[in-house]
Amino acid sequence: MEPGTRIESALDRAVAHAEAPGAPPLLADAMRYAIFPGGHRIRPRLCLSVALACGDDDPVGADSAAAAIELLHCASLVHDDLPCFDDAPMRRQKQTVHVAFGTPIAVLTGDALIVLAFETLARGAWRHPRRLSRLVSLLGRAAGSPSGIAAGQAWESEAHVDLSAYQQAKTGALFAAATVLGAAAAGADAEPWRRLGEALGEAYQVADDLRDVACRQEEIGKPAGRDATLGRPNAAALLGTGGALDRLKRLTREAIAAVPDCPGAARLTTEIEAQARLFLPASLRAVSA
Repeated sequence: MEPGTRIESALDRAVAHAEAPGAPPLLADAMRYAIFPGGHRIRPRLCLSVALACGDDDPVGADSAAAAIELLHCASLVHDDLPCFDDAPMRRQKQTVHVAFGTPIAVLTGDALIVLAFETLARGAWRHPRRLSRLVSLLGRAAGSPSGIAAGQAWESEAHVDLSAYQQAKTGALFAAATVLGAAAAGADAEPWRRLGEALGEAYQVADDLRDVACRQEEIGKPAGRDATLGRPNAAALLGTGGALDRLKRLTREAIAAVPDCPGAARLTTEIEAQARLFLPASLRAVSA
């Protein structure tokens, strides 16, 4: 089955579980709204690509790991958009969850998606108990503190921000999770894959900074110029568009160089190059060519 189909099917099964009889209708609707339709699904695609490169001997387990990562990502978007953080009105070309359903439901939606991520992983990866234990630990590291997405959000409330820690937690944590969970789901040693995810996460953050500075809301599906409005560091503002594009290319090369020896290394390298191009909208891809 094609990776995109695998991901969407796994996500649909996960949400259907949360929509079972007895679920509060507004919460169930908001959870599905937060996940579908998705973006490029870059993180779960990366997870499956690594699993395939390592042999993919348990596709159901790999699918559950990929879905869990995307569920965490969607939860982080719901929380990031809340009035107490970015107060964003649009995401993925539609109203954000708190605008569409109200702030209380949005808070609970993000919480429920985080829990659903771990449930989904447990239901899908049970065939290999030792792997499951490792997968849950790796997912927890990506979700919490000191270096997960919760920590990344928390850095925005600190008087003095450690930029490196902020970016690694806010963006890099789920990219690193994608690579290490993909390897672990296929029975491979996870840690050699972490640097690949970290480099791609940093590259994606640079690309996100470029989108924020150089693109219109209509092109990126969310408000532009938010970093300047909220006083947050931005690589494109610091380095200029050309400098940020050069940094993005360098980080992509570093990511490719970090691919460990594995049966599917050549194919994975090609996929990473293709996915990295999707980090940027069409207008910036033309500039970077």
